[in-house]
Amino acid sequence: MSLINTIGTIAAVISTASFVPQVWHTFKTRDVSGISLGMYSVFTVGVSCWLIYGLLLGAWPIIIANAITLTLAISILVMKLRFR
Repeated sequence: MSLINTIGTIAAVISTASFVPQVWHTFKTRDVSGISLGMYSVFTVGVSCWLIYGLLLGAWPIIIANAITLTLAISILVMKLRFR
């Protein structure tokens, strides 16, 4: 694995993993009062664009990280709408 892919993979794992505590906390507490619907909506669109970009490049660190992050972001959005 090249240094570029190693750095990309490390960045992808760390960035993606940063969402897990928020999803877990929101799921456990059902408290969505501190979550901005607008921010997560725009963020989800942005992550979708990154995923498409990764697919077009065939860049697996970008694809995997953004597919997982998109799933987590959509989870937050669903909880925000469901637990209002």
